[in-house]
Amino acid sequence: MGGRQSRGFSNKELNEVSQRRKSSGRDEQPSLSSAAERIRRHATVHFGYSTLSLAMRSLDETPSELWELRELQKLNLSMNSLCSLPPALGALDNLVILNLWGNNLSSLPPEISLLKKLRVLFACRNRLSEVPEELGCCTHLEVLSLANNQITGLPSSLAAMHNLTKLNLSHNRIVHIPTCVYSMKGLVFLHLACNRLETIADQIQDLVNLKILIVEGNSIHTLPKTLCFLESLELLNVDFNDLQNVPVELYLLSKLGRLACHPLDKGLHIIHNPLLKPIQEVLQGGLSALYNYLKPT
Repeated sequence: MGGRQSRGFSNKELNEVSQRRKSSGRDEQPSLSSAAERIRRHATVHFGYSTLSLAMRSLDETPSELWELRELQKLNLSMNSLCSLPPALGALDNLVILNLWGNNLSSLPPEISLLKKLRVLFACRNRLSEVPEELGCCTHLEVLSLANNQITGLPSSLAAMHNLTKLNLSHNRIVHIPTCVYSMKGLVFLHLACNRLETIADQIQDLVNLKILIVEGNSIHTLPKTLCFLESLELLNVDFNDLQNVPVELYLLSKLGRLACHPLDKGLHIIHNPLLKPIQEVLQGGLSALYNYLKPT
């Protein structure tokens, strides 16, 4: 359903709130509530959710009054210049969606663990080198994007994210798929493109619901045969790797359907690999020709 509309929250108004906060004394506590109410007026109800967007406001810090709005369910802080988030983030314990895309965050506060209702977290295009263990307490997360950061791994606590269906770790510095990922049995979408992967562990077979696996732009030199047991797989992108061969069990992936070229096409993406003959020649006949070649006689 639709929601009530309000005019945008201008930079001038936001700066006024910030300046009022900085100039107020300790015994002027009511002005803080007044400033919080000023921000609250710019929240909207969108599809039934209490929503506030402070995107693209050139913010280098968040106004402290923001954390008084405990009713917020969707908060958009994307495309600012935020370098950190205060512990007070944990006060917004009704948040369902948190968008931190396109900031300068080098870390996430441990208090993120208090966001027990969080289902979607976008923290892509920041400067994160690690993820706090406390994020594992957000067990209702369904979508997690940490793309375009400097992450080398994930804490084992994230293994508790059994409700996660979409995980984007592309464009990071990951050498091995984090062990916790193999415990995320609900994953349907796993994006690991443009990392530093050389192998995929046999445990990949545990992701029985996986439909999309993207590992293009790595240095993978072999695919485990256990990958071929993922019967739900509809898109497998291994473009731009170091594959010379493919497992003979690949023909079991019947839902791939065809060789694919366009990034959004379902099927097998396998171009720009140093495939040996006759695999390279067989592929010229399409996926069915490859499957016929691989199937035992």
